[in-house]
Amino acid sequence: MIGCWLAAARGAAGFLTRLPVGHRDGDWTAFRSRPAAFPIVGYVGGALAALPLLAAETLPAPTVALAYLLAVYAVFGIHHLDGVADLGDALVVHGDVERRREVLKDTTTGVGALLAVSAIVAALALAGLALAGVPVFTAVAIAIAAEVGTKLGMAAMACFGRASHEGMGRQFTDAAASRSFVAPAVVAVPVVALSWPAPVAAVALVGALAGLGLPWYWANRHLGGISGDIFGAANEIGRVAGVHAGVIAWTLL
Repeated sequence: MIGCWLAAARGAAGFLTRLPVGHRDGDWTAFRSRPAAFPIVGYVGGALAALPLLAAETLPAPTVALAYLLAVYAVFGIHHLDGVADLGDALVVHGDVERRREVLKDTTTGVGALLAVSAIVAALALAGLALAGVPVFTAVAIAIAAEVGTKLGMAAMACFGRASHEGMGRQFTDAAASRSFVAPAVVAVPVVALSWPAPVAAVALVGALAGLGLPWYWANRHLGGISGDIFGAANEIGRVAGVHAGVIAWTLL
């Protein structure tokens, strides 16, 4: 049992991050059948990406924001931005479901893709700037909670979503059942304790889930279901939404 969970964690880290975890036969299968590995990687990757925030009281805020942005993509990679780019092109194209699916598979980069990726990167940079202005440990709690919430949302997509066609999305949805969502939820909920008694971590968690729900909802309506590109786009959008929600909560509460 422990070996299966270690394999799932390796598979998740290999897919979701750039961490040098290695790869063994069966890791990918173990990961797809154990969606709780999603938020586990959220804890580890989120903590690593949040390290630059520890310098918020020493370095200028813009420098910390840039370091956070670079750390996020150093840990998690830029491959999920490809989903953002494809979603951006699909959003602006005129046509039916099949036409939008064709755009997702098209390797040509359009204006929609450029705008979508630019918006996400800018939004994450501004989120880092906002984090640099809050107390250090609160900022770290928000960053980790947003990452865990994002990965919990991806687990929800795997457990409850339906794939639009054969591909990466279907590999997740076919391997996970609705009841499988209990485990990732149990793994993710303790992250709210990072800012206790302040609710900012909880708000970041919920904000990430809400942000991730936007591309999921759009894909169900306009693509007939989710795909690997939607998983990638949801990952990026959820992170941005979660961090901004957490900072807003700290500002208002």
